[in-house]
Amino acid sequence: MSETTQIRQTPLHGEHEKLGATFTDFGGWDMPLKYGSELAEHRAVREAAGIFDLSHMGEVRITGAAAAAFLDYALVAKYATMKVGKAKYGVIVNAQGYLLDDLITYRLGEEEFLIVPNASNTPAVVEALQERLQTFLTEVEPGADVRMADESADTALIAVQGPTSEAIILTALDEGADGEFGPATTSVDEDPTGTITVGQAVRELKYYAWMPVTIAGIDLVLARTGYTGEDGFELYVPNIAAVRLWETLVAAGAEHGLVPAGLAARDSLRLEAGMPLYGNELTLDTTPYDAGLGRMIGFKTKETFVARDELAALGETEPQRVLVGLVSEGRRAARAGSAIIVDGAEVGVVTSGQPSPTLGHPIALASLDRGLAVPGTEVSVDIRGKAHDFRVVELPFYKRSAN
Repeated sequence: MSETTQIRQTPLHGEHEKLGATFTDFGGWDMPLKYGSELAEHRAVREAAGIFDLSHMGEVRITGAAAAAFLDYALVAKYATMKVGKAKYGVIVNAQGYLLDDLITYRLGEEEFLIVPNASNTPAVVEALQERLQTFLTEVEPGADVRMADESADTALIAVQGPTSEAIILTALDEGADGEFGPATTSVDEDPTGTITVGQAVRELKYYAWMPVTIAGIDLVLARTGYTGEDGFELYVPNIAAVRLWETLVAAGAEHGLVPAGLAARDSLRLEAGMPLYGNELTLDTTPYDAGLGRMIGFKTKETFVARDELAALGETEPQRVLVGLVSEGRRAARAGSAIIVDGAEVGVVTSGQPSPTLGHPIALASLDRGLAVPGTEVSVDIRGKAHDFRVVELPFYKRSAN
């Protein structure tokens, strides 16, 4: 970031200051790193719930009769077959087939989608989508009905994650809001011609699905998604309503163990859940195949999409290295950039690593030579010039217990 670039603040910055947060520059945003102890915040999410400000994330709305067809062209996965009320994890690649970003896309209606890119990548994703929209409208489907709006600067995002998150959302629902909800258009397993209560709809909302709710008089999108490995929700609202929603959720969570949580806890939680972070596991030097995401490329389901030929060529050769999990019984944690050594040769590199607060030992994600990526394989990791023993394991490191 240049010296003349002003660091940005979310609409909840004042709330974080009141809570005594320690801030850090994250992708050009002044974000809360922690409020007190990041270990306590991590444990709160695993045992009860944490509330996160994610308003630095991007939001791009695609609308029109050809919205699904455009996404099928612009992104690698198939979106035309998504059901309204669902969400999909996916990636966007550049013209050479390398990862620009990973993102979540929600189908809000038959002709409406919401794309959520990572904060630091939002400008690049928006630019790529704008260029692809022009190509789509002039070369692929001339005159098609599709529009794009970057709503990132006007939208706030709050996440409530943890075992008590559902109870918190139910408590926060407006009094009287738990009336009939329907006909059901979310993933709730009900007769689509019937009606159910809002509370029941929240309880039965599936993972990677969303529904409309009203909290504190605010009509918002409630999604059962997250980045922590726990049950949880993400709530999308206009900036003007962010403080009111935050305060309402904090009050609703008081009896359910809710605590504010910063980026430090978010990072340790996602690492335990084996979830990749753009800039660490995913970069412009990474293909979907390198990240184990080649299965989402729609070669069999659609004819034309950006970088189809390039991705096909990249897929003809198995990647030299693949993403794996590493654990150690020692005390020293490997950090991003640490070399992995076998028989004196460098065979990989750690992409993320730290001690696991939940498991009590060091864990790491790493890019490792394919032939060694077998659970149980012993490797050495160079940590400040000394070799430390690690072992390849299946991901995720942590998986929450089924309800």
